[in-house]
Amino acid sequence: MEINAPHPAILLSALALPATMATADPQASPKATAQQITRAGAQPSVAGPADYFTGRVRVDPVWPADKHINASGGLVTFEPGARSAWHTHPAGQRLVVTAGVGLTQEWGKPVQEIRPGDVVWCPPGVKHWHGASPTTAMTHLAVTGTVAGNNVTWMEKVSDEQYNAR
Repeated sequence: MEINAPHPAILLSALALPATMATADPQASPKATAQQITRAGAQPSVAGPADYFTGRVRVDPVWPADKHINASGGLVTFEPGARSAWHTHPAGQRLVVTAGVGLTQEWGKPVQEIRPGDVVWCPPGVKHWHGASPTTAMTHLAVTGTVAGNNVTWMEKVSDEQYNAR
């Protein structure tokens, strides 16, 4: 079953922000010619939805897609053994591993280990998953392009057999 829905970074950044944050949105600003700063901690962390993740996952929204940059950003932290479901992105996604040891797999290919500093390019329409290794948490910055308001199509969960195949 495929589910078209915003990537968690969009889902979470779309949550209601305090009224004082309204001016931090470059789209909402009448004068978008100056730098804008969104203060750390201004957007709450949210648990990764159980429909799209296995294990404990925390998503920290960084920025939403807007008229200036049609890509959202989010820091996603996977506890050991946690992972996303299989999914695709209509405009692709880049993952920049910032901490820990992770795993990623493209459909029909072997599971690959990813480490801090690694950058993963997930091309448009390519079915894949990513998450932490069985023993070590992993955090990555996900930069995800958007097409017509959608940036992900969620599919079935990654089985334990698929996750452990290496």
